[in-house]
Amino acid sequence: MKKILIIEDEMDIAELERDYLEVNGFGSDIASTGEEGLRLARTHSYNLILLDLMLPGIDGYELCKKLREFLDIPILMVTARKEDIDKIRGFDRGADDYIVKPFTPSELIARVKAHMSRYDRLISREAPKDEIEIKNLRVDLDSRRVYVDNEEKPFTAKEFDLLVFLANHPDRVFTKEHLFERLWGYDSFGDITTVTVHIRKIREKIEEDPSDPVFIETIWGVGYRFKKQ
Repeated sequence: MKKILIIEDEMDIAELERDYLEVNGFGSDIASTGEEGLRLARTHSYNLILLDLMLPGIDGYELCKKLREFLDIPILMVTARKEDIDKIRGFDRGADDYIVKPFTPSELIARVKAHMSRYDRLISREAPKDEIEIKNLRVDLDSRRVYVDNEEKPFTAKEFDLLVFLANHPDRVFTKEHLFERLWGYDSFGDITTVTVHIRKIREKIEEDPSDPVFIETIWGVGYRFKKQ
């Protein structure tokens, strides 16, 4: 049984989410604080996290950042906020998607299933036992690790897959829409803003000067291109 961690301080909402999930065959645990959620995430195995944005103590943004230090499973933020800046902040800290309150049971389950399905497909693919090595960048496809000047850089699952996709198609220009469809899929109900955020985070990890990138070039008005030379 797939298991989901619900981090939500409003117990009526948490129990409602749990009921929706259990009716659809998912197991779940509830944490009412960020600290408890962090502890459960470290000590238990989950397939997805539903993370409320407004939590007492450590808020959803900071908690998402901490979770991303050791987890690459889908994290869906649950929030009443609809502003783009809030979405960008969440994507910047590693969120995969947003569910805006109030939401219907069908929307919650559809998003949970979409993200789980996409994540399962990504991790079930047999990666070739090979490497991508360009200049000081080395990507181990078998172990899904990235090294710059032989120093390992932490990558989430989607950051890794986005980097590999671009590196495997050097000198080709891809629009944000194409990358979003390829890596996230329109069934994820996400926002192409997350592509921009992920590109920026990748640059921060592999580029000596992210403002003057050597590997991932911005083609203004079009999209992105991975430069092989």
